[in-house]
Amino acid sequence: MPDALTTSRAVYKQLAAMAGEPPVAMRAWNGEVWGPEDARATIVLNHPGALRALLLPPNELTAGEAYVYNDVDFEGSILEVVRFAARLRSSQSRNLASLRLYRKLRRLPAENRRSTHVRPERAGRLHSKRRDSASVTAHYNTGNDFFRQFLDPGMVYSAGVFLDPDEPLEKAQLRKIDLICRKLQLRPHQRLLDIGCGWGTLAIHAARHYDVEVMGVTLSGSQVDLATAAAGDAGVDDRVKFEVLDYRDVRGRFDAIASVGMFEHVGKGQLASYFKSVRDMLEPGGTFLNHGIVTRDRPPRRMKPGFLDTYVFPDSDLVAVDEVIGLAEDAGFELRDAESLRTSYALTLQHWVNNLETNRKAAVAAADETTYRIWRVYMAGSAVAFDSAAVSVYQLLLNTTDRPWTFGRSHLLATDDQ
Repeated sequence: MPDALTTSRAVYKQLAAMAGEPPVAMRAWNGEVWGPEDARATIVLNHPGALRALLLPPNELTAGEAYVYNDVDFEGSILEVVRFAARLRSSQSRNLASLRLYRKLRRLPAENRRSTHVRPERAGRLHSKRRDSASVTAHYNTGNDFFRQFLDPGMVYSAGVFLDPDEPLEKAQLRKIDLICRKLQLRPHQRLLDIGCGWGTLAIHAARHYDVEVMGVTLSGSQVDLATAAAGDAGVDDRVKFEVLDYRDVRGRFDAIASVGMFEHVGKGQLASYFKSVRDMLEPGGTFLNHGIVTRDRPPRRMKPGFLDTYVFPDSDLVAVDEVIGLAEDAGFELRDAESLRTSYALTLQHWVNNLETNRKAAVAAADETTYRIWRVYMAGSAVAFDSAAVSVYQLLLNTTDRPWTFGRSHLLATDDQ
């Protein structure tokens, strides 16, 4: 039987042939390198069973854990590694050579380092308030200092709006924040609810530049602490209030509501009640902007828990945009505008990956090596998914039919895009 080095070399050659150009290189545990010298990325095998640990069973959870737990390393551009993997998955679905590939992989040692780690588990009823709170807390327990290592100075954790692929991330994020305020047509002394307010950038901007009163809610205490301090520094703490509160527990009515990067975590089965809850919190003639990620699969695929669901966004659901619109209309909303920010999110994520890699030492110090690896591979995978149109992100402007119609589109464009 061929030894592990010979088998791994043969597997690499087959992988490269199946995935096509541009190839990634591979370096074995003994230092031997396969593939082009000028490859933009290298997969490093840390032990004789590393390729088997990476590829069997063949799914994203397996591959992600092999990297997170150091069966393999990714040197160079992790985006190129993920693109290589995406081409490989596409090829495997129609290539009989994959059967021979799996036979070769089973000849390798069965050792893997993920077997010494326990996967995170969730307790309680799905999308109960307690379980949702625990899931969000787990996501943000990485700490504010960790997020600072890859977000823009405003700490905006959602897609920016780019008008030029080469412009700074901070500019794209500020444009997005102001664009939301413009689409909502905020006026002085109105009340705005920011669902999933993050570190408070939207709420503070709206209070400073549109003279509105804002309530921001999130399930993360660390976000509330930082957002409250930022509101004080900006001099708007008399008009902005942040609370650790589930959106289902918000009381009162508002002239405008924004939900940015939050509704993906509501759960498909709860989306109807989510839109109804938002509708019930709006004053007559109020307006709602929902900014969230959607899938392009129709119908959405039912899959076993993958890497993101296990390690990053537990219990999240993606549905198609037409289904989202239908549920919103069923709750009494009318769609006034829909804008896809898919390519902007791909660019945003590429910035985040680059920032995280540049600030690796600080990120590891703020959290740990495992967290750094989880976030590096999660954001790289997401960047490629948006770039390839596997998923998208939409801003949906939803009004009740009794809201007066605004003719023209200037309010739906950024000030530098008119």
